[in-house]
Amino acid sequence: MKTNTKTLFTLLALGLLFSCKQSDTEHASQEMSETTSTSDSKVISSSPAVEPANSDRKFVRTADVRFKVKNVAISTTKIEDATTKFGGFVTSTHLESHISDIEKTAVSQDSVVETTKYTVDNSITIRVPNTQLDTVLKTIAKEVNFLNSRKINANDVTLQMLSNKLAQKRSASTEKRIEKAIDNKGKKLPQVIDAEENLATKKEQKDDTVLQNLSLEDQVNFSTITLEIYQNQTVKHEVLANEKSINAYRPNIGWQIWDSLKSGWYFLEKIISFVVVLWPFALIGIFSWLGYRKYNRK
Repeated sequence: MKTNTKTLFTLLALGLLFSCKQSDTEHASQEMSETTSTSDSKVISSSPAVEPANSDRKFVRTADVRFKVKNVAISTTKIEDATTKFGGFVTSTHLESHISDIEKTAVSQDSVVETTKYTVDNSITIRVPNTQLDTVLKTIAKEVNFLNSRKINANDVTLQMLSNKLAQKRSASTEKRIEKAIDNKGKKLPQVIDAEENLATKKEQKDDTVLQNLSLEDQVNFSTITLEIYQNQTVKHEVLANEKSINAYRPNIGWQIWDSLKSGWYFLEKIISFVVVLWPFALIGIFSWLGYRKYNRK
């Protein structure tokens, strides 16, 4: 009795120990999975050069990310929806399937199975408000199955924009002086032409700096994200008609014999028709033969 009791307690202790170890293992696995997912999200979404709210700094932010997804078509839709949701827009998308191999296997006389191996990828370029860049990247990170590369840049264009504004002021001042000179001293035609050409050049330079600043402001306000997404190779099976095999359409032996009999009879009819066509020659031959016999008797 004591031996049975000890054995029972020993089995209970081993069962509790195994249950605790299994629970710890599952908990550790779950924590590792959550940590990996959180890590991928942080890796793809961390944004550099985040200036203070009251800063006068101007940054042009761009992001280039390449990663694998489970399904390119589904992830593309989710990325486009997220872009629109946070006030952005898609500037380009190029979804394409690349076929690596095609095999055809006959499964019956009139059908084959076509096996196609292909991969799908998509190149997407989106523009999002600079204040929403990190949020959009975190949303996109949910689609990452494997991260290949991530590159985020923040180009400080503060001085460049200031330089363009100063250039605009100088151009405006020069234009006024040239216009005044044309009005006061522009009596001679060659001088007027030279002054007008100089004025047009200055105005063109001013317009260029204005456009440059507008372009920079647009790049500052809307960050550009370039995404390269792809998925594992997919295998597709499709049953097709076997156009090369005509055995299924051949008539049975009975129809073939009947068709041969008809063909033979048609051939015999042609022979009889040909012989009938030659009856004048046969008649001439008979008369010639009778004449020849009569001549020989004489």
